Amino acid sequence: MSELVTGEAVALELRPARLPSRALAVLLDLAVAMAVYIAVTVALVAATASLDEAAQIAVSIATFLLVLVGGPIAVETLSHGRSLGKMACGLRVVRDDGGPIRFRHALVRGAIGVVEILMTFGVIACIASLVSARGRRLGDVFAGTLVVRERVPVGHAASVPPPPPWLAGRFSGLDLSAVPDGLWLAIRQYLTRMQQLDPQVGWSMAQRLTADLAARTGTPAPPEVPPAMYLAAVMQERQAREARRVFGPGAAAGGAAGGSGAAAEGDRAAVGAAPGVGGFAPPSASGRPEAGVSSGSGAAAPGVPPVVPPVEAQEAPQDAPRQAPSAERPATGFVPPA
Repeated sequence: MSELVTGEAVALELRPARLPSRALAVLLDLAVAMAVYIAVTVALVAATASLDEAAQIAVSIATFLLVLVGGPIAVETLSHGRSLGKMACGLRVVRDDGGPIRFRHALVRGAIGVVEILMTFGVIACIASLVSARGRRLGDVFAGTLVVRERVPVGHAASVPPPPPWLAGRFSGLDLSAVPDGLWLAIRQYLTRMQQLDPQVGWSMAQRLTADLAARTGTPAPPEVPPAMYLAAVMQERQAREARRVFGPGAAAGGAAGGSGAAAEGDRAAVGAAPGVGGFAPPSASGRPEAGVSSGSGAAAPGVPPVVPPVEAQEAPQDAPRQAPSAERPATGFVPPA
C-alpha cells in the first residue's frame, strides 16, 4: 500500500500498479491506437492521392500526432485517467494527492510517453518503473501522477465476538472520551484474532490491553470479569454509543434486547458452573490459562479470583409462565482455545 495525503490532510492508502499490469494496459492501448491509425491512414491516402508529396507527408505527420499522441491524451482527460487498456486491467491514473487528473496531467504524460514508450519501444519506461518505489515512469514523475489499482481483492473482514449477555450494559457509565483511536484499533485486532493466538500470549495481551483501557477510563476493571470479556463488553458499549449518536437513541435497542431473557438465565447458570467461561480462564499453576468447563469443583487457579456471576435480577411474578432454561449456552464468540 502507498499512503497519499490529500489537500484536506486525509491519508489515503492506495495500491500502486506494478510493471506487468501497466505493460499489459499499454499494449492494449497501443493495439487499439495502431488499429485506428492504420484505418485513418488508409482513408487519408485514398483521399489525398491527388496531392503532392510534401502535402502527403504533412498529412501523415498530423495523423500520427492526432491519433497516437492526441488520442490517448483526450481519452485519459475525458475518462479521468481510465483508458481502454487501464479499464481492462483495473487501473486508473490519479494525482499524487489521490484526485482525478486533468488535461495538463494527461498532456505531460502523453508528450513524454512519445519518447519513453513509442520512440524507445518502452525501454525507458520499464527501467523507470522498476527503479521507482511506486512503479512510476518518467511521465508520471513530471506530471505528478500515479497509476493505482482499482480492483483490489477484498478479504473477509473478521467480526468482533460479542460479550456474554450478562455483561451487556454493565459498562454504560464508563467515560470513553479519553481512549485514543489507536487503543481501540489494538483492542479490535486482538478480539478478532484472539482464537489464533497462543493461550498464554493471548491472556497476557488481554491483561495489558485491559490495564491500558482502565487507565484511560479512570475506572479499574472488575476483578471477576476475564480480560477478554471486559474488552469485548467495552467495545460493544462504544459501538452502541456510536450507533445512538448517528442513528438516534433507539439504534442499539435491538442488539441489547437479543441478549436478555432466557438466554441471559442460561448464560448465568453456565457461568456459575464453569469459571473458565469463554475460553479465557485464569492461568493455572503452570502459567497457561485453562480452557473449557470444570469438572464440577469450580476451583480456580491459586492467586486468581474465580469468575463470579453478577447478582441475580428480581424474579418474575409467580403467575408468569417460566421458560425452561436452554440446554446449551448462547454463542458468544469466546471459544475455548485448543
